[in-house]
Amino acid sequence: MDFNFTDEQTMLRDTVASYLADNYDFEKRRAVIKAEPGWRPEVWSAFANELGILGAAFSEELGGLGGGYVENMIVMEEFGKKLVVEPYLGTVVIGGGFLKHGKPAAAADLIGKIIAGEAVFAFAYAEPQGRYALADLKTSASRDGAGWKLNGHKAVVVGAPWATHLIVTARTGGSQREAQGVSVFVVEKNAPGVTTRDYPTVDGQRASEVYFENVALPAEALIGPEGQALPLVERVVDEAVTALCGEACGVLAQLHQGTLEYTKQRKQFGAPISTFQVLQHRMVDMFINVEQSISMTYMATIKVGSEDAAERAKAASAAKVQIGKACKFVGQNAIQLHGGMGMTDEMAIGHYFKRATMIEAAFGNTDHHLARYEGLSLSRAA
Repeated sequence: MDFNFTDEQTMLRDTVASYLADNYDFEKRRAVIKAEPGWRPEVWSAFANELGILGAAFSEELGGLGGGYVENMIVMEEFGKKLVVEPYLGTVVIGGGFLKHGKPAAAADLIGKIIAGEAVFAFAYAEPQGRYALADLKTSASRDGAGWKLNGHKAVVVGAPWATHLIVTARTGGSQREAQGVSVFVVEKNAPGVTTRDYPTVDGQRASEVYFENVALPAEALIGPEGQALPLVERVVDEAVTALCGEACGVLAQLHQGTLEYTKQRKQFGAPISTFQVLQHRMVDMFINVEQSISMTYMATIKVGSEDAAERAKAASAAKVQIGKACKFVGQNAIQLHGGMGMTDEMAIGHYFKRATMIEAAFGNTDHHLARYEGLSLSRAA
């Protein structure tokens, strides 16, 4: 199977890498995440207008550059190398995914605003009782004339402090955990009845607790079929997991490279610790984990566009399992080889470790995806 990038994809990677090298060094990022608002809107504008990368994964018919899942992976991997906090995943991958697949009336207009950098999305799906179950919903939407009334609470909505729009899952029928009755809505964050409590996350991003109290939504706010949207949610989440694995590959590469460089400088008994055989073996194991993660991510990226939902889900979960194991192994060994310094705020390695830890838990941790893969495999075998 050919894993080589096209000339256009290579150019995209080089363009993103060059811009981030000039504008996203560690100290600058560290200052940004400590201050308000926690991101740089001017960088987001540059992504849209100078680089055009917000449109890289959209078709030309929608105003994009004609790319897809591979382009998302390329951008996310480069973002992982620099720990970019700007909400590409929530906006382009997840928001764009729901708009492309769900095809609401305003899809073309909203995608145009995403590409132009004018619309920022956050995915409000998690609830305090739900853990990783996408259908476990207490948030509800009821008919109100031609439109809807939305009520409920969403937890840890990453990127919500910066968002202009929210993608919200809600129950329009069925019981709390039932697959039937799940619907998806696009909600303007400044709509009456929407309130948020914003806070920083451990990895330098921002999130919100979002509350909906009798939020009036027009009929066209519905994305996908009423009460039958769980397969749509699962599809977009699989796409998000795959893109997140791309980011993880960038994070893991930096954890390994940073540790390799440090061990060449740190001396004990008059020699760099990189010359100690046991540590050489450890760093080889770290390298193998990084390379395996890249291979699994590439495979998942190829399969995530499949119309076979089970094949797509298995590929996404398999990649997430490998990524989760690698985040733990590579991250913990990077910290150990740096010693106590590795967890200080002044050193980049600790920031990469925190991001790796959050990635392992996002959209389902390693145990969750291992169980999901097993269930899918047994179901297919039966």
